[in-house]
Amino acid sequence: MKKLKMLAVDLGASSGRGIVGAFDGKRFTLEENHRFPNEPVMVSGQFTWDILRIFHEIKLSLRACAQGDDRDIASVGIDTWGVDFGFLDKKGHLLSNPVHYRDMRTAGIPAYSAEKVPSDEVYGITGIQVLELNSLYQLLAIQKDTPELFDVVSDMLFVPDLLNYFLTGYKQTEYTIASTSQLLNAKTRDWSWELIEKFGLPEKLFGSIVAPGTVCGTLTPSLAEEFGTLNPKVISVAEHDTGSAVLAVPAKNEKFIWLSSGTWSIMGTETKEPVISEKTRDYNFTNEGGYGGTIRFSKNITGLWVEQESRRQWEREGDKVSFQELADMAAAAEPLRCFIDTDDARFATPGNLPRRIADYCRETGQYVPQTKGEIVRCILESLAMRYRYTVECIDEMCGERIPAINIVGGGTKEDQLSQFAATACGRPVFAGPVEATALGNIAAQAIALGEVRDMWQAREIIADSFEVKEYEPEADKKGAWDEAYGRFLSLIKA
Repeated sequence: MKKLKMLAVDLGASSGRGIVGAFDGKRFTLEENHRFPNEPVMVSGQFTWDILRIFHEIKLSLRACAQGDDRDIASVGIDTWGVDFGFLDKKGHLLSNPVHYRDMRTAGIPAYSAEKVPSDEVYGITGIQVLELNSLYQLLAIQKDTPELFDVVSDMLFVPDLLNYFLTGYKQTEYTIASTSQLLNAKTRDWSWELIEKFGLPEKLFGSIVAPGTVCGTLTPSLAEEFGTLNPKVISVAEHDTGSAVLAVPAKNEKFIWLSSGTWSIMGTETKEPVISEKTRDYNFTNEGGYGGTIRFSKNITGLWVEQESRRQWEREGDKVSFQELADMAAAAEPLRCFIDTDDARFATPGNLPRRIADYCRETGQYVPQTKGEIVRCILESLAMRYRYTVECIDEMCGERIPAINIVGGGTKEDQLSQFAATACGRPVFAGPVEATALGNIAAQAIALGEVRDMWQAREIIADSFEVKEYEPEADKKGAWDEAYGRFLSLIKA
């Protein structure tokens, strides 16, 4: 068959990419055609996304297709981070740049929210963990401080839906991105009109929700004229980037743990129904929408940020060392000597993390790592222990032992960590592909175009198209890891 070509626009918090995906009937391939920085802007004391610049960069990616060998792309899909949104007036004009989720306007708003509706009631309906950046709190901040804004708003569109609107002139709200808002009923997969009423939010903000894979439209006449023969369908893929990443997990059966691994990580499992209880709330797990009506039952955990920032600190001190050199040093270090709680707040901000790690180990009465290799080994083994703790929580709350772990994203390049995870968790780890988010975006487009049957066939094709490494638990080290896990638990539960 002739190769089907599709454009995935993958937007992250610091950069974006246009990636052309091709499907020949058997395998997917990916080729980047445009990369650009995504630089938020502080304006009048408010931290915002430069949404028109982002749209301009998307147009440059489309232009690269139109002027090159990819003018026959059949479709385009956009995935981004969650929670943030833009407002349109009654004429369809953007009122202002979307506010960045790290803006300080939501400081203290969860407490304001709880005065209106108890947080346990909100969790019981939405299944979403309390995070100050959630869309609910952003809307309540507006309600509290600038309620007059609601008088001129006609529509609210999440960032990927807003960009799709710029492309097509058509407004729709995709399920996976809407699920990050903390205003969706996790069981009905629709807006919680009950909560919207209790919070006193305008119903007009909340548009009809469509499933991932729904065609949004085609390019507006002005864009079609600008790009000549380029005439792709615009598809609302699994627009939350983690939703796209999980769609691309090459799982072998329906029961699997997934770990989207990079600078930061999210770990969870795919369920058919939300998992909501007092225990899931205590463990701070969240239920977000997935492709095919599934639920991403998951938890945010620290990723490779701790190692990356440690490496930056050594570079600041004049000692430039590669990740491979650090991996070799860690492999040579003595195993299981000390651990950190990687989710401890002291490791979340930039700075001298090697010193903070040493201080943490000293304060907790452990061996204090002295060398780069010992510090990196401490980090990687601590992450593997955190994975084990998270996996055991998932097993407990789902009522069964889930047999395997699939790791996708940039963290799959860390062979040592994948092996540690397999041994610590006592189950096989399948690592790959690296470009999971872009692949999930492309897979959703291929399904929507009728070239791939469903997400399970897409996962089979992805497994055949890209390297997936398998790591088995090292049975001879089980006793040592089990003993060390007891020490790790004493740290995180202290």
